[in-house]
Amino acid sequence: MSARDNPTGQARAPLHLWIVGGAGMLWNGWGCYDYVMTNVRDTDSIARLPPDVIDYLDALTGWVIVAWAMAVGFALLGSLLLLGRSLWAVHAFALSLLGLAAMQAYALAIGVSSSMNAPIIWTSVVAIWLTTVSQLFYVARMRANGTLR
Repeated sequence: MSARDNPTGQARAPLHLWIVGGAGMLWNGWGCYDYVMTNVRDTDSIARLPPDVIDYLDALTGWVIVAWAMAVGFALLGSLLLLGRSLWAVHAFALSLLGLAAMQAYALAIGVSSSMNAPIIWTSVVAIWLTTVSQLFYVARMRANGTLR
């Protein structure tokens, strides 16, 4: 048995898998926390938002709230599945990306207020897209090379 094998005969996960999975847990966990705090209207979370953003959140339709839950929930699940080296991580991140795309399509279709057009908001949107797409590509690569089972 080589040094890279564990007692079950499976190759050990590479260090980068633990780094990406752990960072994903933190990033996606924050997304889930933000989703919950915003939707339960936590006073501290809502207080930091401009009034037109609160109006936007109040006007969200049910399917957009479900898409938001999909985006953050499946991303967190994908990170957990990645750490467990499960093939299902790819599906979880794909569903997360689908939820994110639905949310973005809705926002673009209805237009956004000036507060939501601020550079910090667009920087956040770009960061979320880059992170989600990167996580999906990463787990697809790990699946293709046999790291996920």
